[in-house]
Amino acid sequence: MTFDAKQVPQNIGYYLAGFTDGEGSFNVSFRKRKDYKMPWKISLCFNVSQKDKVVLALFKRHLNCGTLRQRSDGVWYFEVNNFNAINDNVIPFFKRYGFLSAKKKRDFSKFRKLSDLIGQKKHLTLEGIKEILDIRRDMNDGGVQRRKYSDDEILNLIQQ
Repeated sequence: MTFDAKQVPQNIGYYLAGFTDGEGSFNVSFRKRKDYKMPWKISLCFNVSQKDKVVLALFKRHLNCGTLRQRSDGVWYFEVNNFNAINDNVIPFFKRYGFLSAKKKRDFSKFRKLSDLIGQKKHLTLEGIKEILDIRRDMNDGGVQRRKYSDDEILNLIQQ
Protein backbone atom coordinates (compact mmCIF):
# COMPACT_ATOMS: atom_id res chain seq x y z
CA MET A 1 0.00 0.00 0.00
CA THR A 2 1.33 3.44 -0.96
CA PHE A 3 1.94 5.91 1.86
CA ASP A 4 -0.01 9.17 1.68
CA ALA A 5 0.87 11.88 4.21
CA LYS A 6 -2.59 13.39 3.63
CA GLN A 7 -4.10 10.29 5.28
CA VAL A 8 -2.41 11.10 8.60
CA PRO A 9 -4.83 13.06 10.83
CA GLN A 10 -3.60 16.66 10.90
CA ASN A 11 -3.43 16.87 14.68
CA ILE A 12 -1.22 13.76 14.76
CA GLY A 13 0.91 14.93 11.82
CA TYR A 14 1.65 18.31 13.36
CA TYR A 15 2.24 16.74 16.77
CA LEU A 16 4.79 14.27 15.36
CA ALA A 17 6.48 17.03 13.34
CA GLY A 18 6.73 19.19 16.46
CA PHE A 19 8.07 16.27 18.46
CA THR A 20 10.66 15.65 15.75
CA ASP A 21 11.56 19.34 15.74
CA GLY A 22 12.77 18.95 19.32
CA GLU A 23 13.80 15.31 19.57
CA GLY A 24 14.36 13.92 16.06
CA SER A 25 17.45 13.59 13.93
CA PHE A 26 18.18 13.28 10.22
CA ASN A 27 21.55 11.64 9.52
CA VAL A 28 23.79 10.12 6.90
CA SER A 29 26.14 7.34 7.99
CA PHE A 30 29.20 5.71 6.49
CA ARG A 31 29.91 2.05 7.24
CA LYS A 32 32.97 0.19 6.03
CA ARG A 33 32.16 -2.60 3.59
CA LYS A 34 34.58 -4.97 1.93
CA ASP A 35 31.88 -6.40 -0.37
CA TYR A 36 31.02 -3.06 -2.04
CA LYS A 37 32.70 -1.49 -5.07
CA MET A 38 33.24 1.61 -2.93
CA PRO A 39 34.61 0.81 0.54
CA TRP A 40 31.62 2.52 2.19
CA LYS A 41 27.94 1.83 2.55
CA ILE A 42 26.26 5.22 2.73
CA SER A 43 22.86 5.24 4.43
CA LEU A 44 20.29 7.82 5.39
CA CYS A 45 18.55 7.53 8.73
CA PHE A 46 15.73 9.33 10.50
CA ASN A 47 15.42 8.63 14.22
CA VAL A 48 13.75 9.76 17.42
CA SER A 49 14.47 8.48 20.93
CA GLN A 50 12.49 8.75 24.15
CA LYS A 51 12.06 6.93 27.46
CA ASP A 52 8.35 6.38 26.78
CA LYS A 53 7.60 4.37 23.65
CA VAL A 54 3.98 5.56 23.25
CA VAL A 55 4.85 8.57 21.05
CA LEU A 56 7.41 6.53 19.12
CA ALA A 57 4.75 3.92 18.38
CA LEU A 58 2.71 6.75 16.79
CA PHE A 59 5.62 7.43 14.44
CA LYS A 60 5.76 3.78 13.41
CA ARG A 61 2.00 3.60 12.92
CA HIS A 62 1.51 6.84 11.01
CA LEU A 63 4.70 6.78 8.93
CA ASN A 64 3.93 3.14 8.14
CA CYS A 65 7.61 2.15 8.27
CA GLY A 66 10.64 1.90 10.55
CA THR A 67 11.60 -0.05 13.62
CA LEU A 68 10.99 0.51 17.31
CA ARG A 69 13.64 -0.80 19.71
CA GLN A 70 14.71 -0.47 23.29
CA ARG A 71 18.35 0.20 24.18
CA SER A 72 20.03 -1.42 27.17
CA ASP A 73 19.66 1.84 29.15
CA GLY A 74 15.86 1.63 28.82
CA VAL A 75 15.54 4.37 26.19
CA TRP A 76 13.33 3.56 23.20
CA TYR A 77 14.15 4.67 19.70
CA PHE A 78 12.31 4.71 16.43
CA GLU A 79 14.38 4.69 13.26
CA VAL A 80 13.94 4.49 9.53
CA ASN A 81 17.03 3.63 7.52
CA ASN A 82 15.50 1.98 4.46
CA PHE A 83 16.13 4.28 1.49
CA ASN A 84 12.75 3.62 -0.14
CA ALA A 85 10.85 4.20 3.10
CA ILE A 86 12.74 7.46 3.64
CA ASN A 87 11.86 8.64 0.12
CA ASP A 88 8.31 7.34 0.03
CA ASN A 89 7.18 7.94 3.64
CA VAL A 90 9.49 10.08 5.77
CA ILE A 91 10.30 12.87 3.32
CA PRO A 92 6.69 13.33 2.08
CA PHE A 93 5.44 13.35 5.68
CA PHE A 94 7.79 16.12 6.79
CA LYS A 95 7.35 18.06 3.54
CA ARG A 96 3.64 18.16 4.43
CA TYR A 97 3.88 18.90 8.17
CA GLY A 98 7.16 20.83 8.34
CA PHE A 99 9.13 22.30 11.21
CA LEU A 100 9.20 25.58 13.07
CA SER A 101 12.87 25.72 14.07
CA ALA A 102 15.39 27.02 11.55
CA LYS A 103 17.84 24.28 12.58
CA LYS A 104 15.48 21.39 11.81
CA LYS A 105 14.33 23.03 8.57
CA ARG A 106 17.99 23.31 7.54
CA ASP A 107 18.82 19.71 8.49
CA PHE A 108 15.74 18.37 6.70
CA SER A 109 16.59 20.36 3.56
CA LYS A 110 20.10 18.87 3.59
CA PHE A 111 18.64 15.40 4.22
CA ARG A 112 16.48 15.81 1.11
CA LYS A 113 19.53 16.85 -0.93
CA LEU A 114 21.37 13.75 0.31
CA SER A 115 18.41 11.60 -0.68
CA ASP A 116 18.45 13.13 -4.18
CA LEU A 117 22.19 12.46 -4.55
CA ILE A 118 21.85 8.85 -3.42
CA GLY A 119 18.81 8.39 -5.66
CA GLN A 120 20.96 9.57 -8.58
CA LYS A 121 23.67 7.04 -7.54
CA LYS A 122 26.17 9.84 -6.94
CA HIS A 123 27.22 8.18 -3.68
CA LEU A 124 29.02 5.65 -5.86
CA THR A 125 31.53 8.23 -7.14
CA LEU A 126 34.35 10.11 -5.43
CA GLU A 127 32.88 13.48 -6.41
CA GLY A 128 29.47 12.46 -5.08
CA ILE A 129 30.95 11.33 -1.77
CA LYS A 130 32.77 14.66 -1.46
CA GLU A 131 29.44 16.43 -2.03
CA ILE A 132 27.74 14.23 0.59
CA LEU A 133 30.50 15.02 3.09
CA ASP A 134 30.13 18.75 2.41
CA ILE A 135 26.39 18.57 3.06
CA ARG A 136 26.84 16.37 6.16
CA ARG A 137 29.40 18.74 7.68
CA ASP A 138 26.76 21.30 8.71
CA MET A 139 24.01 18.88 9.75
CA ASN A 140 23.12 18.27 13.40
CA ASP A 141 25.39 21.10 14.57
CA GLY A 142 28.38 19.47 12.92
CA GLY A 143 28.02 16.15 14.77
CA VAL A 144 31.79 15.71 14.58
CA GLN A 145 32.21 14.45 18.14
CA ARG A 146 29.74 11.59 17.50
CA ARG A 147 30.99 10.50 14.09
CA LYS A 148 32.88 7.27 13.87
CA TYR A 149 34.84 8.29 10.76
CA SER A 150 36.18 11.72 9.86
CA ASP A 151 35.87 13.14 6.36
CA ASP A 152 39.61 12.52 5.86
CA GLU A 153 39.33 8.85 6.92
CA ILE A 154 36.44 8.33 4.49
CA LEU A 155 38.26 9.98 1.57
CA ASN A 156 41.61 8.32 2.31
CA LEU A 157 40.09 4.83 2.19
CA ILE A 158 38.51 5.58 -1.20
CA GLN A 159 41.70 7.00 -2.68
CA GLN A 160 43.94 4.08 -1.66
